[in-house]
Amino acid sequence: MSVKISCEYLGDLRVQATHGPSGTKLITDAPVDNHGKGASFSPTDLATTALATCVMTILGIQARSLEMDFAGMKIEIEKHMTATAPRRIAKLDVQIQMPKGIPEELRPRLMRAAEACPVKQSLHPDVEISLLWNWA
Repeated sequence: MSVKISCEYLGDLRVQATHGPSGTKLITDAPVDNHGKGASFSPTDLATTALATCVMTILGIQARSLEMDFAGMKIEIEKHMTATAPRRIAKLDVQIQMPKGIPEELRPRLMRAAEACPVKQSLHPDVEISLLWNWA
């Protein structure tokens, strides 16, 4: 399956991306530490967000197959950029707050599913990714 995303440079380091199937639009901006205003998600912020939302989506699929509801699950993710060239994401710290009531015996299955998230599998192996779980 393919999805087309169309992008237009708006000037002043801002880009508008349009999701082909839905028409949803988003705007990126360069971060303050890289000549931008930091007025929106940067491209590397979107990569970071993609990881968090992918993990949550995969866990949501698991919840559905288990006839459970993971509403209230939260992720906080912190992006660390390299200090030296080339500029890239060096590390992503992912704090996963799971809702109450998940049986202990299901936790390894959920952890394996999160590790197999397509975005995580697509990121360069030099990007250090730590998934830290908090079972309420």
